[in-house]
Amino acid sequence: MVKAYAALNAGDDLKPYEYEPKALEQNEVRIKVHSCGICHSDISAIDNSWGKSSYPMIAGHEIIGEVIETAPNSSLHKIGDTVGLGWHSGYCNSCEYCDVGDHNFCSNTKKTVFSQYGGFAEEVVAEEASVIPIPTKLNLEDAGPLLCGGITVFTPIVEFGINENHNVGIIGIGGLGHLAIQFYKALGCNVTAFTSSHDKTEFINSMGIDEVVSSTDQVILKDMGAKFDLLISTVNVSLDWNLFLNTIKPRGRLHFVGAVLEPIKSSVFSLMAGRRSISGSPVGSPKNIKKMLDFCVEHNIKPIVEHFNFTDINNAIEKVRNNNVRFRAVLSW
Repeated sequence: MVKAYAALNAGDDLKPYEYEPKALEQNEVRIKVHSCGICHSDISAIDNSWGKSSYPMIAGHEIIGEVIETAPNSSLHKIGDTVGLGWHSGYCNSCEYCDVGDHNFCSNTKKTVFSQYGGFAEEVVAEEASVIPIPTKLNLEDAGPLLCGGITVFTPIVEFGINENHNVGIIGIGGLGHLAIQFYKALGCNVTAFTSSHDKTEFINSMGIDEVVSSTDQVILKDMGAKFDLLISTVNVSLDWNLFLNTIKPRGRLHFVGAVLEPIKSSVFSLMAGRRSISGSPVGSPKNIKKMLDFCVEHNIKPIVEHFNFTDINNAIEKVRNNNVRFRAVLSW
């Protein structure tokens, strides 16, 4: 039996739960879970915030572990490999997107949480294409959040060709934003942090940021002018998006990686004025996750993590719910 922690109903505290291990299918591997981060998406799954959850719900999708079994036809990983697993646990592997390595655009992805039992467990099963080799120089204890939070803010670098010549603004300095600062500063970008948490200002400045601005100060935003090539929003609340759009240069974009549930209100004239764009993206492809992990090793980038034992999982989740973790929570056995 596999030991896990599950919500039996929407919004419940997690309880110890056991289930029969799944037999491996074609191209699958079994991973012994060493640690798993807690993401706000896990809490959305536990609470059925997106209307897609089924129960018992075993969440968890920022997994670091060890391959302990492989299907006979598996070839990408071997027993004993240190690996990671993020939001996706499988793909169709035959569509136009999978064929060119853009697996995250596949319309038949399997989700580590919603399609199966996730990483708040002793083990997890996934298709080998979704399983990521972990570089030996990466700190395994802290690496889990890179597989979701990290790749979420790294993907725009690859998709939009961001480099040292770009001026970047990051809206919201939490679990995603503090990683975004590290990535974009390592690239050599000029980086501005937008935050409503003034108690974070000293810490944000310690990360070598170029400017810290209140995300709710309309006067400052109006006076800022068009200065950003890329604005990344990591928040899950609505802000005055038209004010932010007017701080973007011609051909620049406002890019959403935080899940704002309300419709985005914007003026078409704000977009037309400089051929500005609004876009969004979730997580990233396996090839880009590997690229991100190598970038983290090269630039010594790592999440700021608070560690918990799995036996303390409900306390850890409550701290994440209340935004009392700076900046990512990681569970280990």
